[in-house]
Amino acid sequence: MSGWLPAAPCTPDGCARHSGTVRAPLPAVLLLLAGCTLVLLGAACVPLVRLLGPAQRGRLTRQWARAVPRAFGVRVTVRRNPAEPPAGGELVVANHISWLDIPLIAAVLPGRMVAKSEIRRWPLLGPLAALGGTLFIDRDRLRALPTAVGTVTAALRSGSRVVVFPEGSTWCGRSGGAFRPAVFQAAIDAGATVRPVRIAYRTAPHRSRPGAGAVAFVGSDPLAASLWRVVRAAGLTAQVDVLAPIPAGVEPGRRALASRARAAVLGPSSRQAAVASDRANRPAASVHH
Repeated sequence: MSGWLPAAPCTPDGCARHSGTVRAPLPAVLLLLAGCTLVLLGAACVPLVRLLGPAQRGRLTRQWARAVPRAFGVRVTVRRNPAEPPAGGELVVANHISWLDIPLIAAVLPGRMVAKSEIRRWPLLGPLAALGGTLFIDRDRLRALPTAVGTVTAALRSGSRVVVFPEGSTWCGRSGGAFRPAVFQAAIDAGATVRPVRIAYRTAPHRSRPGAGAVAFVGSDPLAASLWRVVRAAGLTAQVDVLAPIPAGVEPGRRALASRARAAVLGPSSRQAAVASDRANRPAASVHH
């Protein structure tokens, strides 16, 4: 069992279902074409954007990332904690439901994403992700954890913002997994701030209920099926809550820090489920510093 990739119980058949209004096929096809075109355009422009200064690069990244969910027919609302931004590095941790999570985070808190090393070898997307400053780590071998933690630590010490989904897998949004503690060791070692972010999706008739199954990208769900499900679902809203920062030194260790960040993002209501998930997926050995 990997220390970075625990298994989630969510499956496409059991979780990825839309219960609201459905768009007609033609408008859905137009949204799909618009969204995919915007994504490909952004990917093609990465080498040029990298030549710009940090301020211009960040502004263009945020504008593009804001446009992507809307191009796929998803309305976005953002609520921010008014606290001042940290002076040094910042570890952004969020729950993980969908591929849409990535542009949502990039629109609000753009930073260096943490991704599995296999992505670096993907055609087109791999080189582009590398150009975008992605931190590639080997998440399949426990022995590689110290190197991965060191990579994230170095980025945080340099003052970078690093974005990670510490559940290690996508969940449907009705529940969530334990936050894997390894990456929080990097925040402790670098003296960085942890910034929790909560992502939630709703449909128009059910805005008070948890989860919008159309966006759940879980298990062995093909990307094409997920894209089509999103554009067919009318009235989707993504809610992004940027929560109060947590100084890494306020907790006695990485597990306590991970638990506090998870409670901020997902709340204490599903704590027993998270503990059970953590016990079931916890590797035999831990990373020590």
